[in-house]
Amino acid sequence: MNSTQNTDGIFPRGQQTSPDYFTGTAWLNVLVPQDETGHYTIGNVAFEPGCRNNWHTHPAGQILLVTEGKGLYQEKGGPARHLAKGDVVVIPSGVEHWHGATADSHFTHIAVTNLTAAGAVSWLGPVTDAQYLACQ
Repeated sequence: MNSTQNTDGIFPRGQQTSPDYFTGTAWLNVLVPQDETGHYTIGNVAFEPGCRNNWHTHPAGQILLVTEGKGLYQEKGGPARHLAKGDVVVIPSGVEHWHGATADSHFTHIAVTNLTAAGAVSWLGPVTDAQYLACQ
């Protein structure tokens, strides 16, 4: 199967993400590499069941628009939020968080990520299995 083949989502799933920043399998399709002002990028991220990204922050925040499946979003020290198609997550600048699919569902979101001179994301450590399972 071609890595860009559409799998019932509204966009092709794109290229597989780096295992350095994800536990499990996810794909990223960069829809807008950088707007004309250089202030943001837009990507479609598709997670297999059980996949999640590492803890991370965004220097200038991020917005997630959930398009398919069931997912989770958690800020450090807070409860996990369950996500479904149509949900919107506004992530403030510098807030440590993670997001991904539930154990039993695919999950897809569009990520609008603001850019700064410091970059778009600062990757931290993985979400442990215990942390992830506590959110189910």
